[in-house]
Amino acid sequence: MQFDPLKRRDFITLLGSAVAAWALAVQAQQATKLPTIGYLGAAAPAGDSQRIPAFVQQLRELGWIEGNTIAITFRWAEGRPAQMAEIAAELVRLKVDVIVTTGTSGVLAAKQATSVIPIVFTASSDPVGTGLVASLARPGGNITGLSLQQTDSASKRLELLREVVPALHRLALMGNFGNPAIMLELGGAQAAARTLGLEVATPEIRRAEDFAPAFDATKGQAEAVYVATDALVVANRIRINTLALTARLPTTYNSREYVDLGGLMSYGPNFPELYRRTADYVDKILRGAKPGDIPVEQPTKFELAINLTTAKALGLTVPQTLLVAADEVIE
Repeated sequence: MQFDPLKRRDFITLLGSAVAAWALAVQAQQATKLPTIGYLGAAAPAGDSQRIPAFVQQLRELGWIEGNTIAITFRWAEGRPAQMAEIAAELVRLKVDVIVTTGTSGVLAAKQATSVIPIVFTASSDPVGTGLVASLARPGGNITGLSLQQTDSASKRLELLREVVPALHRLALMGNFGNPAIMLELGGAQAAARTLGLEVATPEIRRAEDFAPAFDATKGQAEAVYVATDALVVANRIRINTLALTARLPTTYNSREYVDLGGLMSYGPNFPELYRRTADYVDKILRGAKPGDIPVEQPTKFELAINLTTAKALGLTVPQTLLVAADEVIE
């Protein structure tokens, strides 16, 4: 049977049109690649279990729906600094449109990985003091976000702790010595403690294995513990509270999440709210704003949380005035 030359020409034309249409479809798909957020979690997913949903929900309310109008790549460093650097480098290779991270160590890792991709931090203890940004009003560069100003609130945290532990004379300050922001916070807490007439012990902590020896070292040298939080503390928060309860030492933190897990008390910002505000930053950047032009915000509301069960286990009586003033009392 002979093949009609005209039909053969029509077939080739049709095939060529199909190939051209397929190529155009591929180009269109590439052109409509979803904007991508790379999330560098400094600790483990469980540490952000109350925070990530607030971030994603606020993105939705701003029109950024995961899998529809935006993609989010989540990575977790499990509190390991070396892992943070690897993840930051990976996110840069993936060419994400913005990197979201938390804590000074996470921001430093992202900053070392890129000076081009916008970086938004959900919470940093002292971004100016640690050199992350030039100023709160004009951060400059490719970094902006939300500051905790932990050094400024350290004195209030200690004042509240002393109301629960009125016989407090000796205090242990614990935090990651390898984190420059934590060292600034511990310095502020130490100055505040001395103003209150407290003796201070500062056992050196740089890794998870250091917490147990640190608590052993405070035996007979402290009647309470101030814990400065970062990824290392988040990753070991249950261990820290267990060690503190075993040593019968009251603890104070900057977030109620630690109080939920057995810490005595906390005074600090609402972290899910900070994550909602982080979504606002991401929205502005994806719509064209430069991170260096977006001012770093500070918390406007601080919350007091008290674990009454822990207080009773430690033989402490929480003043009624504090219970009334507390935003959260866990029984």
